[in-house]
This record gives sequence, structure tokens and C-alpha cells, in this order.
Amino acid sequence: MKAYWIAHIEVTDPEQYREYTQRAPAAFAKYGGVFLARGGRAQALEGRVTPPRNVVIEFASYEQAQACYNSPEYQEACRHRAGAARAEVVIVEGCAP
Repeated sequence: MKAYWIAHIEVTDPEQYREYTQRAPAAFAKYGGVFLARGGRAQALEGRVTPPRNVVIEFASYEQAQACYNSPEYQEACRHRAGAARAEVVIVEGCAP
């Protein structure tokens, strides 16, 4: 069953954040991550207003999504995001068709 990373990002240092965006795609590619949404328009219809950058990445399984997050490649990218953005990232399992 597919799984999704859902991330809400508030970039505070665009120059340093660029280091993260240059490194993270290698992990996504290695674990089969496919971007379904990255930035673009967003509007909170209920609840709190989320940060301006919203990202959804699809993986073949929950395990693949976890493996990607925990991978050395992604954790290296995260070190470059630290101090450059505030992030909320969750993995959500998809539902059967």
C-alpha cells in the first residue's frame, strides 16, 4: 500500500535551504519517492494556517517512506536544513482503492 510524506515547511534562510534541496532529491530517487505537490498555491480551509511551503511525496510503501527518511542520504540533507527552515514531516499510509 502506498504511503505519503506530507511536509509543511517555513524557510527562514533560503540560501542555506538551497543546500538541502540540492541533496535531498538523491534520497527520494533512491527510495522511489515521487513528488505530487511541491510549493505552489495553498489555502487553509479549516484549522491553522500552515507554512507557505507544502510538499507531498508518494512512496510505494510505508516502509519505503520510512527507509528514505532514515537513510544516510536524507539525514545528510537534513543537516543542511537545520537552522534554515522549520519543518513538520509526517508519513501517512494510503488507503486501499
